[in-house]
Order: sequence, then C-alpha cells, then structure tokens
Amino acid sequence: MGDRSEDNKLIEELGQERFADLTYMHLRDMWAVDGLYYLGIEERFGTEAATEIDADVWRVMGKIEARKLKKLLGLTGDDIETMIKALKYSGWTMDLDDKEWDQGDTVLRNVECRVQNTRKKGGQGVFPCKKVRWGFLKAFAKEFNENIEVICHQCPPDERKKDLWCEWEFRMKE
Repeated sequence: MGDRSEDNKLIEELGQERFADLTYMHLRDMWAVDGLYYLGIEERFGTEAATEIDADVWRVMGKIEARKLKKLLGLTGDDIETMIKALKYSGWTMDLDDKEWDQGDTVLRNVECRVQNTRKKGGQGVFPCKKVRWGFLKAFAKEFNENIEVICHQCPPDERKKDLWCEWEFRMKE
C-alpha cells in the first residue's frame, strides 16, 4: 500500500473514541450504499432478482472479508472459536443492532435489525435476507474450516418469532 502517514496522523488526532465513531459511521455508510443498490435493483427488476444479485455479492464478500480478517488479526486456527473471533470484526456483525451471542458464542441473534426496521418505516415489505446472510456466513466460515456448519434457526422470509429477526448457529459437522 501507499504512504498513509498523513491519513494515520488524522486518525491519531481524532482519538480512540472519535475514531470508533468514524468507523461506525463508515460501516453504516457501506450498509446505506448496499441498501440503495438493492432498492434500485428491486425497483427495476423485482425483489427476487435483487435478492439473487445480493446473495451472489455477499457470498463472495464473505470469502473476501474472512481472508482479510484472518490476515489482519493474525488468525491461524481452523476452529469455531477462531472463526467467531473474526466474525465479530466483520462489517455485518460489528455494528449489528441489539445482537446477542449465546451458548459459548456459537449462536448469534439479531434482535432489532436496522435493515428490516428501515424497510418497514419506508413502507417496503420485509427483506427476505435469509439467502443473502446464509451465503455470506457459509462462505465466511468455510475460509476457516469447511466443516463449520452454519445453521439458520430463523431469518426472513421465515416468520418472525421470539421477538428477533434472525438466529444463526455455528457448529462442527459430525
């Protein structure tokens, strides 16, 4: 990479708390761009086409992000614990509203989903994101170990139960 010394100085001047705020702002901006692209495709070609394209993109992104996080964090393990450590730093998980980790950090729940709530406020239907998220999570997990299984207990278009939007479990295949 090129010389980033001036950019690094800017980051240092912000301080730790404001840098965290900047990071979250950029994560939300990334999600806004993703959502705007999705809405544009959905408007022009329909929900099914938009979801197919989104699923393809996020499946590739899962692989890319896992590889980059492994390198950045110096992760070498191939177990679920190592994969979860990286997943907690992913763009999807890091700023997930009201997330809950359970059962030794092998179950992830998204209680209040910013995407779904934004769509509801805008008068759009529920985003059938199961195919998109599942593809991302499977590709992400596979970069650590092809035997890590990603189980979806609930995710739209599934009926919303237990006052949460989605629930994912990670375990080794038997």
